[in-house]
Amino acid sequence: MDRPLSRRTVLKGMMAGGLTAGGAAAFAALPARVEAARETPQWTAGVHKGLDWVARTQSRLGHWTASNYPTAMTALAGVALISSGSTTTQGPYAKNIRNAVDYLLTKKVRDNGLIGDPQTDNRYTYGHGFSMLFLSQVLGEEEDLDRREELTKALKEAVEFSVFAQTKSGGWGYVSAKDGNDFDEGSTTITQVQGLRGCRNAGIPTPHESVDKAKEYIYRCKNTDGGISYSSRNRGSSRPAITAAALATLYNAGDYDSKHVPDMLEYCKKNLYRVSSGTTAFGHWHYTYLYYSQVVYRQGGSEWSGFRDKIYRKILSEQANDGAWSGNIGSIYVTACNLIILQLDRGFLPIHQR
Repeated sequence: MDRPLSRRTVLKGMMAGGLTAGGAAAFAALPARVEAARETPQWTAGVHKGLDWVARTQSRLGHWTASNYPTAMTALAGVALISSGSTTTQGPYAKNIRNAVDYLLTKKVRDNGLIGDPQTDNRYTYGHGFSMLFLSQVLGEEEDLDRREELTKALKEAVEFSVFAQTKSGGWGYVSAKDGNDFDEGSTTITQVQGLRGCRNAGIPTPHESVDKAKEYIYRCKNTDGGISYSSRNRGSSRPAITAAALATLYNAGDYDSKHVPDMLEYCKKNLYRVSSGTTAFGHWHYTYLYYSQVVYRQGGSEWSGFRDKIYRKILSEQANDGAWSGNIGSIYVTACNLIILQLDRGFLPIHQR
């Protein structure tokens, strides 16, 4: 298997350990990616504080948790850390990333390929999908051959589990199709597709048929206003959060030219483009903008720069003194989502690159 391009040469010289003044200087010295924005001092400081909080709050076992979802929270926190440019061997958060990988591989991988614990997590497909995304991004930068083989094996089996867990309609539910009586819904479907796409980008064999079925599932859930319904069994009521996530996932899958995409994009622009400074008319704000920010980022140019400045100001204005953010589900969830958004312009993760 050909090895994906590494960021190793970009990261030479980064200091190990926490972001002290010297560590921050090494971090700031990273070469900018094409089209990356110049970070403001407030932006840079906010990201550093947030990343340091994530690193400090990792358990000795290597995980984070909120609402009893240790697999999903660990994977999301890991994505936030590797979005900074650190890998398992280089950068201020190398040790934290290694520990998170160790936790997922040694504590959560099941014999059937599931990354998670069905005994304690009644929505284990979220953790499985986020873990595929995180570990696939790690694989592209892993230099140790034994660990690469371990990651490759785990991800191959994880892909097989996802294919097995897919419903007849092409979506996924909170649990596998067999465990959940073939129930499906949009948010878990998006998580699986993005995880599968990350695996495919990392060189893990991923059946085209499974992703194609999932795309068709999304299209069948589209309503006349361009929005996406909660489930194929509950058509007619569009959900801003699921629409934004579905559009981001279609972009990840390279489906820019589908006849459905313009309608979905127009729906998102009407409902999500103006970043509210107060309460919103829909739930799951951080989940929504985690994905919608990826959509606008791929638009590039003035579309992205104007949106980015507004959402970054809003996010940074809500950061606590210790570097965390609070909100629905738990601080690690909200903090990880916000940090992923704030680091899109750094362009380190293949899944988020234009």
